Amino acid sequence: MLPKVNKIVLAYSGGLDTSVILRWLKENCDCPVIAYAADIGQQENWDQVRAKGLATGAEQVMVSDLREEFVRDYVFPAFRANAVYEGSYLLGTALARPLIAKEQVRIAAAAGADAVSHGATGKGNDQVRFELAYMALNPRLAIISPWRVWDLNSRTKLMAYAKQHRIPVSVTKAKPYSSDENLLHISFEGGILEDPWSEPEEAMFTLSVSPEKAPDKPTYMELSFEQGIPVALDQEKLSPGAMLARLNQLGGQNGVGRLDMVENRFVGMKSRGVYETPGGTMLRVAHRDLETITLDREVMKIRDSLIPRYSELIYNGFWFSPEMKMLQNTMDYAQTTVNGVVRLKLYKGNCVPVGRKSQNSLYQESFATFEEDQVYRQADAEGFIRLNGLRLRMQALREDSRG
Repeated sequence: MLPKVNKIVLAYSGGLDTSVILRWLKENCDCPVIAYAADIGQQENWDQVRAKGLATGAEQVMVSDLREEFVRDYVFPAFRANAVYEGSYLLGTALARPLIAKEQVRIAAAAGADAVSHGATGKGNDQVRFELAYMALNPRLAIISPWRVWDLNSRTKLMAYAKQHRIPVSVTKAKPYSSDENLLHISFEGGILEDPWSEPEEAMFTLSVSPEKAPDKPTYMELSFEQGIPVALDQEKLSPGAMLARLNQLGGQNGVGRLDMVENRFVGMKSRGVYETPGGTMLRVAHRDLETITLDREVMKIRDSLIPRYSELIYNGFWFSPEMKMLQNTMDYAQTTVNGVVRLKLYKGNCVPVGRKSQNSLYQESFATFEEDQVYRQADAEGFIRLNGLRLRMQALREDSRG
């Protein structure tokens, strides 16, 4: 049963689902609906989105430019923590949802709306991410999730509803999958990708060339970091959004950042996803490499032990939780010495660090050299080994005596 509300802010993209939802809310809630779209770097004609939203029944269409905030306050913090879900996924969609929800809640407060709505289905992760954010930021807002209450439970029914209400849609058989794009990545799932044995068609990819068609000559580039934050590319200072856009271009040209995986959704099922994350892949490789010379061994061990939990919190929608704030503070504290430059080599889908330097480097050639040195007494290693091997010797002696 739908709650009685006075005004709704809908997270709106202009696609089939949210266009139908916009009209459905107008019909079933009998109140004004503000259609809000978040620009987080997707390729979109925003004039058309505004016009379509108004034509479909929105009282107002608002487009918020969140590109710089997305990279600065969501992508970069996650990459300072080396976040990766189930060993592969760089969380492109999961990182965008809390920001979209945050702006939606802000608009609701400014417009005097008492409800928010989204187009996520009852099977996916996004419903959780949106709604946990709403609850954390303004628990007084009513939440309307049409996919969980209406009977339009198939694409065929959505298309029929759109036709009935003269809502223009652009869904064709030439694109039999769903996609989500932002400055960090583009994801593909559903449709022809639901068979995990089926290889994705090359025509599907938009941010990268195939490794086979990448240039035969490698591309070299240098990334500079300050406290784990990327600040310059080839010594040129760039804003967060401009930095990631440029890295996407370089990585995409060299076939870097493609991923095909089956992941575990928070709601319990497994899902096959295909991702393009060229710039993010390069950032993570460079950042981890710089840490090898700037992070203390034991600090790195503790930090790395927290990465799975940190990444899981992002994936499951707990960006605004107290445990997430605690972990982010821990991750950021570990980054105070992560300053320096990494040189990357991009070649046919590969991204390889080939050089690194830092004013905070813990690497000392005088200790590590295989040549003659005056700072390390090799004889000290005997006692070190004997102490570390003591428990092994005692165990072996005990078993020998029993034998």
